[in-house]
Amino acid sequence: LTEIEVELGDLKVRVSRQSQAVHAVAAPLPAMAPAPATAQPVAVAAAAPADPAKNAVPSPMVGTAYLAPSPDAKPFVEIGQKVKEGQTLLIIEAMKTMNQIPSPRAGTVTAIL
Repeated sequence: LTEIEVELGDLKVRVSRQSQAVHAVAAPLPAMAPAPATAQPVAVAAAAPADPAKNAVPSPMVGTAYLAPSPDAKPFVEIGQKVKEGQTLLIIEAMKTMNQIPSPRAGTVTAIL
């Protein structure tokens, strides 16, 4: 999905991933419940010592994090384990879809937050 446009009476809202000016006039929205907690990052240290915050692998989406493929299975990664680029770190369930999150680089897992 790259673009969506919704019209309701005099209200017209258009959202696009492309950087274009967006013009919308609407009444204030009612208060909303807080957003659900996001999956926490997994820190994968690069081969050379570096700042762990720079090497964190944040979740690309909001959802439920699963550290193993099933409740009785071994976790995808553990602290101290070396990982390869593209190796699955965890699964994020979002909208009933299981999304495997790959490591963007090779390194060693230093923390699972």
